[in-house]
Amino acid sequence: MDLVIRRAQLRRSEGLRDIGIRGERIAEIAPTIAARGAREIAADGRLVTPAFVNPHMHLDKCMVRDRMRPNATFSFDEAIELTWGFKRDRSIEDIRKTAVGVAERAVANGTTHMRVFADVDTIGGLKPVTAMLAVREEMRDVLDIQVVAFPQEAIVRNPGSDALLDEAMRLGADVVGGLPWYEHCDADSQAHIDLCFDLARTYQKPIHMLVDDTSDPSKRTLEMLALKTIRAGLGPHMAASHCEAITFYDHAHAARVIALVKEAGMSIVSNAHISLTLIGILGRPQPAPRGITRVWEFLRAGVNVASGQDDVNDPYYPFGRCDQLEVGWIMAHTAQLVFADDIETAYDLITTNAARVMGLADYGLEVGRRADLVVLDAPSVKEAFRLQADRLYVIRKGRVVAETKTTRTVHRAR
Repeated sequence: MDLVIRRAQLRRSEGLRDIGIRGERIAEIAPTIAARGAREIAADGRLVTPAFVNPHMHLDKCMVRDRMRPNATFSFDEAIELTWGFKRDRSIEDIRKTAVGVAERAVANGTTHMRVFADVDTIGGLKPVTAMLAVREEMRDVLDIQVVAFPQEAIVRNPGSDALLDEAMRLGADVVGGLPWYEHCDADSQAHIDLCFDLARTYQKPIHMLVDDTSDPSKRTLEMLALKTIRAGLGPHMAASHCEAITFYDHAHAARVIALVKEAGMSIVSNAHISLTLIGILGRPQPAPRGITRVWEFLRAGVNVASGQDDVNDPYYPFGRCDQLEVGWIMAHTAQLVFADDIETAYDLITTNAARVMGLADYGLEVGRRADLVVLDAPSVKEAFRLQADRLYVIRKGRVVAETKTTRTVHRAR
């Protein structure tokens, strides 16, 4: 064996297991593996799971918040306006260098797969996409990246962005992005969705759209997207992020849309920490409503739900460590996933469910699967969340790509 992890605690499993890795793959899982490994890790009862997956990250805009004036209204529109100067003036090299630093932190925090959104519009042109394609190549030894060509300024309301999106896909973007709710009217939103489907069909790529990222109950782009997905039969290749407006629908209408999403077979990505800080922050009486989508209802309906980091220190969010364990912990609070099974579900949102969003067929802690694993300094999922446990070892393709060990000492008086 090339690597053996000894006495690991696996999720939903009694007793400890050894995990044997040969090359890039898991070769054996057993109570005891007789063979010795070229390298051995003593888990000694600590939790070992598949590595984290981040299905939604704006890596091209991370770490720019402190370089611009404050977002005085903390609104979506002002956040977009604040980035205009950066998109015009930033170099590809500046975008790339900043993104690599955050991506390396993500790996240290246990993430081995990430879907990154790169703005495509007439302001920044293809600079963000070009930078993210370079990051994808530079990080390929430690992190698998999917690049989403993302029309942040919308499409119909930003003439010329349709041609740029086509060029971004030709350059090698992995996913067609969309932002239909930000168009001026429903007709333009539908045209936006139709164009994205045409691009996906042309380039044979999946789609990931940001829809109804608002408390405005008149927004209907999730419903539009679900209907289009049903008719096109693209459910397994379709993801929709945010979807907060459905929280403000009446319950009967919301239930109908949730049923459409289920029928479509698409995934929902809810980044709860972003929704909490943006939705309802201004213009509504206090206490402000919880600004996340109907996570619990989607899960109960059998919809695949995942969660991503989304933003790190940018105009939309002042915090963020590109840490999926933190993301899942916040989701557990926000969606009230606090019973024993629910806590496990919160962990699914940043592992198996997120992997399904990204179409990772080779993902999981099973013999024959690619050895992308994380060893946590905790004995269970609950304790990993509670302690925000160190990621002691991060393994990608059978190779240790990151190690962390925190030492704490309390000096008590004698």
